[in-house]
Parts: sequence; C-alpha cells; structure tokens
Amino acid sequence: MNSHPHSMRPYALFISLLLAGCFFLGTVTAQETFLSEGNLHRLQELIASTDRSEDLRARNQYRHPLPTLDFFDVRPELTVVEIWPGGQGGWYRSILEPYIAGTGTYIPVRESSNFPAATDAVPANSADRVLVFRAHGFMIYHLPAQEYFDSIYSMLKPGGIFGIVDHRGDESIAQDPKGENGYVNQSHVTMLAQNAGFELIATAEINANPADTKDYADGVYSLPPTLRGSLLNRRFRTRMREIGESDRMTLKFIKPR
Repeated sequence: MNSHPHSMRPYALFISLLLAGCFFLGTVTAQETFLSEGNLHRLQELIASTDRSEDLRARNQYRHPLPTLDFFDVRPELTVVEIWPGGQGGWYRSILEPYIAGTGTYIPVRESSNFPAATDAVPANSADRVLVFRAHGFMIYHLPAQEYFDSIYSMLKPGGIFGIVDHRGDESIAQDPKGENGYVNQSHVTMLAQNAGFELIATAEINANPADTKDYADGVYSLPPTLRGSLLNRRFRTRMREIGESDRMTLKFIKPR
C-alpha cells in the first residue's frame, strides 16, 4: 500500500483497530492512522448509535466505516462533500452529518442536483474532502464519466482529498461501458481520476472481500443487500449471504497544491 506522509501513531492505530474489531467481521490489514483518539471514539459512538436504524448498523460488518473514514482522514472541522449519499437515512450520511455538525460543514450532493455542472452548494476550491461510497453509476451510466471526475477535482481545495469506495471489477475483463453488472475496474477509476488531475496517494484493502467471485447472473446485485434473483432459490440465496457484500476498492487521491 502506498503511504501518505504522516507519522505513525501506534497507540491511535491500536485504538482504531480495537474499536473497529467490535463492529465488523473478517481480517483488515493494519494501516496507518490519521485521526486522533478523540475523533476515533466519536466516530465509533456514531457508528454504533441506536439513532441509526438496525438495518444500517447491521451493515457495519461489511462497510467498515471506522477504518474507512480514518483512511480518508475525515476530521470534523473540515468541509466534507458526499456525492449521492441518499436521503436523510443515507448510510454514510447517518454517520458523517452528526460527526461534522457544529464544527465543520457537511454537504450532500444529491442525484437531483446539477452535478457535475457547477453548483452553488460547492464552490470551486472549497472542499477539503469529497467522498464517493458505492455511487459509481455516475462513472459510466450518465454523462461522459470524465465530467464527473473533473467536477470533483474542481470542488476540492489544492491539497484536498478525493476518497472513493466502490464495487471492484475483474481486471482480466475489459470495463463494460454500460456497467450492467455493477462492478467497476479499479484501473478505470484510477484513469478517470488521473485524467482529471488527481494523484493516487494510497490504496487500502479495508473493504476487500476475496470470496466475491464477481461471476453471478445479476452481477453485484446478486449479493447482499440486494440479493436479486434468489428469492425462489434458497440454496443460491444462502450462498450469496455466506459470501457477504461485494469486494470493494478503497482509493485515496489528492488534488496537487
């Protein structure tokens, strides 16, 4: 894994992994921590909070929010933009909005907005972080994908971070321009980001799932939480649940100063 030029804080790393271990299954490779112990504790409180629905909290084990937000160095005093987060019950929004409230600025860019056109909600060079969580549709489904990455680049301050988590495709198979199976090749995302001007500074396997074979009739939608095509096939449904949610890339880009 590439490293960001921050010093390692062993105690913070210990706390991060200890807390995270209470809320997700599987092995996560130890990584450098960026957040303070106080911010890690606050995030974990929100992740586990009963203010989030039981359905949201049940997916903590698959989406690994604590190490993911730590990896993206999401501090509460920053201006943080989330692209297509869903409504008030959006999965990451239910953590980020209260985490940032009163200290920094959380800006949800909704599907109904003018994005990727310039928007008053996010002036150019104003965001410290722009985050995309499983909202890959804009990469290949709508306007030319490059326009979306260019818009994200414009939003960020120089030195700002663009973090993305998404369903990782099979690199031995060329990227489907229509994205019908829901997977996106990591090389494709990296190309679009670099074309926009970003530099890739780190990758992580926080959200990896090697059990995901990526060869299902309904693509990623065969897996939880959608479980498409398995309602009448209990054996297949059981198999999909055993695999869990998709294998996901976790990439961190920077807008150069």
